[in-house]
Amino acid sequence: MPERPPATPVPSPAPRRSPESVRASFSTFPSPLLAATGIVLDGLGRVLVLTTSHRDDPELPGGAVADTETPEQGLARALEEELGLTAPVGRLLAVDSCPPGPLGRSLVAHVHLVGPLTDSEADGLALPDGEVTSADWLTPEEAAARLPARTAPRLRAALAALYSGSFAHLADGVPQPGSPAGLAPADRAALEHAGRFDAAGHRASRPKALTAANVLFTDGRGGIVLVQPGYGASGRWLLPGGGVDSDLGETPREAAAREVREEIGLDRAPGRLLGVNWSHRPGYPARIRFLYDGGVLGPAELAAIRLPPDELVRWRTARRKELRGLVKGSLRRQIKACLDALAEDAGPLELHDGRCVHPR
Repeated sequence: MPERPPATPVPSPAPRRSPESVRASFSTFPSPLLAATGIVLDGLGRVLVLTTSHRDDPELPGGAVADTETPEQGLARALEEELGLTAPVGRLLAVDSCPPGPLGRSLVAHVHLVGPLTDSEADGLALPDGEVTSADWLTPEEAAARLPARTAPRLRAALAALYSGSFAHLADGVPQPGSPAGLAPADRAALEHAGRFDAAGHRASRPKALTAANVLFTDGRGGIVLVQPGYGASGRWLLPGGGVDSDLGETPREAAAREVREEIGLDRAPGRLLGVNWSHRPGYPARIRFLYDGGVLGPAELAAIRLPPDELVRWRTARRKELRGLVKGSLRRQIKACLDALAEDAGPLELHDGRCVHPR
């Protein structure tokens, strides 16, 4: 019988390193400075810009992250020390990675939203430690013009991320290919034409749209069912409906049915599609609204309407001529266009900000 080859020896496992030795090893690694910056806004959308005793140029609130702090903790500490402000640190808007500067260290800056502050919070700002000599509220354009060249691009990209509901990836203030926010449309087009995007970068950098589905119910006497939310601007009225959970695979029609169940407690399948509306504001995602016919609600169904107390505060019916005092212009035009489509058995309509693209 042939002899078996010797078994391959199994190496002994390396001894487990103690937490102290791991910490000591990592402490020798070169690392960038870490800073946390706040885009502090007031209720008018103005940006807080500081003048300090130790720098010639104005700056945004914040500073270096110390010891074992996270960027959020470091920014919260800086806001309290510099301004006596205890407002929560909001979402991350941008990260900027900068090569070594005058201090000889590279820098990673996290940029967070703070606010918008209430009037009392904005009026209550103080300069407790004397390091900040003045705090000025400026429009975004004024702030970008006053800030130094190394900081102004960070502000612009962070605000673009705020308004688009996205995030900006910067290197030395320059938005990178694939950055979801901050990349100018002309720059994005140039990168696309030059083949500089991979699939992931192209998907991330393309503009996004928000999608909603609403249902038009009437009461048989010319009244339109409206609901009033408990959030946002007080006094506004909307059609039943809401956002489409497209990330879960929900379709607009499914979203319309779900929102009707959740908002007014009725289990009714939406009828035919009356119109699709496209609205856009520069700097913000486009909004697409699918408008469905909900049919006529009889007295028993109207009496069965039940509102979620944590979302809606009341409901009512309103005739066409009453809409001007209740509903914002774009939605009012959408409702009237859909009423006309119902009366004429027309549609679906293509609407831009409530106006028919191809008038009948």
